[in-house]
Parts: sequence; structure tokens; C-alpha cells
Amino acid sequence: MSRELGAEFIGTFTLVTAVCGAALFSAPSAGLIAVAFAVGLSVLAMAYAVGPISGGHFNPAVTLGLVAAGRFDSSKAAPYVIAQVLGGVAAAAVFYAILSGAPAAGKWNNFVAVSNLYGGAGFSLLAVALIEVVITALFVLVIVSVTSPRAPAGFAPIAIGLALVLFHLVAIPVSNASLNPARSTATAVFGGAVALQSLWLFWVAPIVGGVIGGTIGKWLHAEYVSGPTNTKSRSKRK
Repeated sequence: MSRELGAEFIGTFTLVTAVCGAALFSAPSAGLIAVAFAVGLSVLAMAYAVGPISGGHFNPAVTLGLVAAGRFDSSKAAPYVIAQVLGGVAAAAVFYAILSGAPAAGKWNNFVAVSNLYGGAGFSLLAVALIEVVITALFVLVIVSVTSPRAPAGFAPIAIGLALVLFHLVAIPVSNASLNPARSTATAVFGGAVALQSLWLFWVAPIVGGVIGGTIGKWLHAEYVSGPTNTKSRSKRK
């Protein structure tokens, strides 16, 4: 299992690298589109690179959503989540060091700005919770669907990466787009008290959404789980 956990660490490290790099340094000039594509492309790349080793979750909400969908062994969930959080925090630590060496005259964001927050001058707790539950549910539903036995083989990472771009474009203006408690934890650790006070919501809402998406996906694709076996049986009867 060490290789699986290493793959999850590396994949989540890459995802948070995309979040921090794009949100801290590119977004002030390129806008939210840069962040959305950076995150989506990072997951697409890592799903192909290490997905065959670990399944390419890189996200506690995805791991628990796949448990709800009957696609992942629940006994492995806690180690996966720990590896994901550690990978995310490690990446954020790298960019915290990089940001500390940035020129003072530059136009950069800080870790508070790139963390997931609610209230204050931003959207309300209810609004942020709602969008995080909905987009994470849809994201996990996409994952369950494109990895089902009837889906075209080899294209799942593309669909998953592009879906992540879509959901980030929708949610960045509202919640800074979490969908991922490991990502939220990584930036909150370096965002200080303001970010840490909001962090609980970005564990609860994405996990609730992930479980909802996994449950719906299990229901939608239930008939396909035994599909290949049934097909063989029918062929033998013929």
C-alpha cells in the first residue's frame, strides 16, 4: 500500500502546486481562468501518471465518495486521506517559501486570498456550503460515471480534468472553489486564523457532496456493475 499512498501524496502535491502557483502568482494578472485550468490540467496529468497505482483520488471527498459508491475499500480511506492532506500541505509549504522571496513591488496574492472562506465581505455560510455540496456531488458523479464498465476506456482523466475546470470556473467567485478538503487545509495552514476558522466548512460540505455524488452514481450505474458477467452468461445460453 505504500506505493498507493505515495501516489496519492504526489498527486495531491501536484494539485496544490497548481492551486498555489496559479492563484498566488498568475491570477492577479490572468484571472480565475488561469487557476481553473491549472487545477484541471494538474489532475488530468496526475490521473494518467499515477492514477493506475492509486486510483487517482487526490481528494478526501473523492475517496469517501467512492466508498459510498462501492468503488473503494473503506479500510483504506483513512490512510488515503492522511496522504492527501500531507501532500497538499507540503506543496503549500513550498509556495509559502517561494512567496516569502517574491519582490515587494510585484502584484501577488497572499495565502488568505487563495484560501477558502465564507462570511465577512464574501458570500454567506449557506451560499458557500450549498455551492460546495453541489459541485462536489457533481464532480464525484462524473468520476463514478466515467470510470464505470460501460464508459469508453482511457478517457476518464480527460473528462475528470475538464469537469474540474468547469466547477472551478463556477465556484471560484463564491468560495474560491474547494471541492477538496486537502486543498483547503493546505492553504489554510499558511493563511492564518481567518482561513483556519472557515476550514471546518470545507471539510464538511465537500465530503457531504462527495457522498451524495457517490450514492447517486452507485444507483445510476448499479445495473452495469454485473453487466459484463451477465452478458457472458447470456452468450453461453445462446
